[in-house]
Amino acid sequence: MQLFPSDFLTRLEYLALVSQRVFRGSLLAQRRTMQLGSGIEFSDHREYTAGDDFRYLDWNVYARHGDLLLKRFQEEQDLHVYILLDCSHSMGFGKGRKFDLARQLAAALAYIALVDLDRIFVMGFAESSIEEFPLTRGKARILPLLRFLERTSTAGTDTSLATAAAKLLQRGSRRGMVILISDLFDPRGFQRALDQIRHRRFDCHVIQLHDSLEADPGLLGDVELVDVENESIRKVTVTERNLKAYKELFTGHQSAVREYCRNYGLGCTQSEAAIPFDALVMQMMRASQLQK
Repeated sequence: MQLFPSDFLTRLEYLALVSQRVFRGSLLAQRRTMQLGSGIEFSDHREYTAGDDFRYLDWNVYARHGDLLLKRFQEEQDLHVYILLDCSHSMGFGKGRKFDLARQLAAALAYIALVDLDRIFVMGFAESSIEEFPLTRGKARILPLLRFLERTSTAGTDTSLATAAAKLLQRGSRRGMVILISDLFDPRGFQRALDQIRHRRFDCHVIQLHDSLEADPGLLGDVELVDVENESIRKVTVTERNLKAYKELFTGHQSAVREYCRNYGLGCTQSEAAIPFDALVMQMMRASQLQK
């Protein structure tokens, strides 16, 4: 499958138009910060405290009532959107469908942000490698981003979510939205990375992808299993009982991700890798509307 077919940009433009109507204010949106003094839109007052700048006093209120109150305004700021793309070998499982979908999703969500005049940053990560598309703004930057994503390949060994989160935070990045696109198959667990992100007060949306064969391998009898990340080989005899236990572990892992995100107020999208990228983005939009 061609990663970015000829109609890809047309499909992105449609998603961007739809997102401005139904998605704004949820996954990707302009942020407003409260500022003292001059701004775009008046919000409210707060009481004066020692050390505040007299320039921000509302002298009209003081003249009428003798109250020392400071003006507060809302000032719109562009949102910084940080997309963390898992490039570990497990993302290439299933003839690369997971990784293709992950890169298409990264492109689609980045384009929605760029159209909305937000700034985007993309980091492709595996345990032993980090590739970055630097912070940028403007929809014209989508073509360089597509070229960056086309060059990105699965590499490294194990998934290391915490390393990617730490690398992002070490950049001193301004708070914004972190979108993590991964299968979350990290032998050290996914919680530590998400803890780092939310403790630094970033908004976060987790997109967890899986291949249908990962949910139901359908293996029975004597087989030779190869770990796609560390390339270790194990010969085993798979019984019905083994297969049932595996499916329960897989389902438990998916449930643990959902429960973590629900408990800490993170966005969560889980999907099988065969779904078209634009259908999945539309599904995310509908879910965001139901949560309002």
